[in-house]
Amino acid sequence: MTTFDTVIIGGGHNGLICATLLAQAGQKVVVVEANSHMGGLAMDREFHPGFSTSVAQTLYALPQVVMDALALDQHGFDTEGSSLETIALLTREAPVVLSGNSLSGGASDADRDAFGRFQQQLQRFSQALAPFWSKTLPRLGDTSWQGLTTYGHLGLKLRTLGKDDMLEFFRVATLPLRDLVDEYFEGESLKAALCWDGLVGSQLAPRSPNQGVLTLLNRKAGCWQGSHRVATGGMASFIAALVSAATRAGVELQSGVAVSRILIEGSEAGQRCSGVELANGEIIRSQRVASSADPKTTFLGLVGTKHLEIEFSNRIRRLRSKGYVAKLNLALEQLPTFTGLDQPAGRLILAPSMDSIEFAWDAAKYGELPEEPVLEVFLPTLTGAGQAPPGQHILSANIMYIPGEPKGGWTEALRQQLLQQLLQQLDRYAPGLEQMVLGSELLTPADLEGQFGVTGGHWHHIEPAIDQLLMMRPTYEAAQYATPIDGLYLCGSGSHPAGDISGNPGRNAAREMLS
Repeated sequence: MTTFDTVIIGGGHNGLICATLLAQAGQKVVVVEANSHMGGLAMDREFHPGFSTSVAQTLYALPQVVMDALALDQHGFDTEGSSLETIALLTREAPVVLSGNSLSGGASDADRDAFGRFQQQLQRFSQALAPFWSKTLPRLGDTSWQGLTTYGHLGLKLRTLGKDDMLEFFRVATLPLRDLVDEYFEGESLKAALCWDGLVGSQLAPRSPNQGVLTLLNRKAGCWQGSHRVATGGMASFIAALVSAATRAGVELQSGVAVSRILIEGSEAGQRCSGVELANGEIIRSQRVASSADPKTTFLGLVGTKHLEIEFSNRIRRLRSKGYVAKLNLALEQLPTFTGLDQPAGRLILAPSMDSIEFAWDAAKYGELPEEPVLEVFLPTLTGAGQAPPGQHILSANIMYIPGEPKGGWTEALRQQLLQQLLQQLDRYAPGLEQMVLGSELLTPADLEGQFGVTGGHWHHIEPAIDQLLMMRPTYEAAQYATPIDGLYLCGSGSHPAGDISGNPGRNAAREMLS
């Protein structure tokens, strides 16, 4: 039996960031990861002989404060990598190219004029909110000086927008994305591409009310203002830098062994977390445990309902965590040619209209495969983010909306049906691509759950909806990283401020544990 100050469950980016910051403060820390390598969805993995890439592939929400806190530049992380244009691709019309605050390609003059204003307005709102993604938001009803100061700071930041912009912020913050983009633009493929960045990974469509705009503002709060970047060496270099920083700080890394349960001890003073038991039977004792696993896995799977109050465990059960994003990786014998493009660099959004997104969502929410899924296509071998034999390439696509639990369940026949459907769809945009395929990997939300231990295969662990955000994420009594069990903390994407690769949940949790 070994003893540490803190055990971190899960070696994804949030777990590694949390562990490193604790170790830098003098704690003895161990990270326990079930997979054979650290990195979670961002780890590099071979999906076909000679072809390897990661599930998560671009950075857009990473704040400078996280990179500085870990000194990632000293660990080989090069932030000057490729900046990706976003390309709204059509089969019979010129593509619309989004780059920074400008449009080119097939965009109308009116849309070009509106785009800069749209981007600048959202960026102002995003920067006003940015400090609060890296803060612990006080509990509802918290009247402490610290709590009042935090909310006062938020009010002041919004007030400095000026009266007109502040009122506009409150108007658009919970608008359906469709309503927002309809106010600015006329091009359907452009509007669909703009909606994508607020919807991907969620259970929402353009018409859905709730938090699509807030999610978009969160994603724009990183140091690249929402622009997608590929680090030199791809996501593998980012994870390698996190591992290097953790190792230098003295963190012990254990991979290839899962945690089977979190140890809870009870006394007259209440319950306390005292460590973890591994699947191999080993016991690791610690003063505290921080879980970067999703809340349902943490509380229902590792803690167990016998250690939880019934109301709390019921709230955890009710958390919405159904994922609707599938991943397709293709090994290609050569570089495909997409209609209208000299080279398929950047992110290619295959969503002709907002209605095409709505129709795909309508099918998936009833457990059916959409007739025409919407895709975000990226060729990592063009930026050094994927490894393939010389002259050959990788195509990687995020696909929405694919139900994690289709009617009748996932069968091999249904998987092959979806794969052939996707190949035929891609072939319409890049004629001849289907004949270039040497191998493929299709990861449904159910596969993401099985391989990476994320309940429902949800990108954000739980849906980033209004009732599961901010001071309510994942639910009250666990929304400030500490939990009802003394010594047990959350540090993953199921905590404020939600998913994407920002590192804020891990950094915020470490700060709370050190306070």
